[in-house]
Amino acid sequence: MTIREPEVVDLPTPRGLMRTQVFRPTGDGRHPGIVLYSEIFQITAPIRRTAAFLAGHGFIVAVPEVYHEFLPAGTVLAYDQAGADKGNELKYAKELASYDDDARAAVAYLKNHDNGNGRVGAIGICLGGHLSFRAAMLPEVNATTCFYATDIHQGSLGKGKADDSLARIPDIKGELMMIWGRQDPHVPGEGRAKIYSALTAAGTTFTWHEFNGAHAFLRDEGLRYDAELAHLTMGMTVDFFRRRLS
Repeated sequence: MTIREPEVVDLPTPRGLMRTQVFRPTGDGRHPGIVLYSEIFQITAPIRRTAAFLAGHGFIVAVPEVYHEFLPAGTVLAYDQAGADKGNELKYAKELASYDDDARAAVAYLKNHDNGNGRVGAIGICLGGHLSFRAAMLPEVNATTCFYATDIHQGSLGKGKADDSLARIPDIKGELMMIWGRQDPHVPGEGRAKIYSALTAAGTTFTWHEFNGAHAFLRDEGLRYDAELAHLTMGMTVDFFRRRLS
């Protein structure tokens, strides 16, 4: 399936316009929507390629700039120490409520898209894995994939480093797919076990997948990229979204 040239839309939020890139298939058919949350570096080339991959499999993919209230529209942070430092600084400067307001704006946009089928999912990577986890708490979100989601086990997302993501797991009514790398120092085994136990105790519908991979194994830039693992897990993701959203 071929895709259109990405579109740029500015979605209104309580803290200003949120620049969002939209990738979607060609033709006039109706397709499910997916919010794709980036890492701390915003909409980098690997994130754009991930969005194009999903759009090419039949989804309308909206990729918001997660730090829109702090950085000029279109800002991309580099995959270097300075970029990581700035991304981590903003991750803890942003209000938790702002992350949630952004999710509502992106989900509403996709749910009402002229070429949408009314069903919406979410996917996220690293920081984005946590943001997609929180987006799953919205009743409109039917399916969510989280790649090595950071901060959930510590409850440390947002300003004040005191999120309520574990406590709000009962709000998740759709299905989750949680994907982890065992060699990821950001979410060690005890942290993963804590999240697994909380999901199980809440009766959440979810699948759990751990692989021998490092943090950022999905990103097709850098030495931690694992092409075979990326191919496997993105195939799993497409199958999951087709089952839940089509």
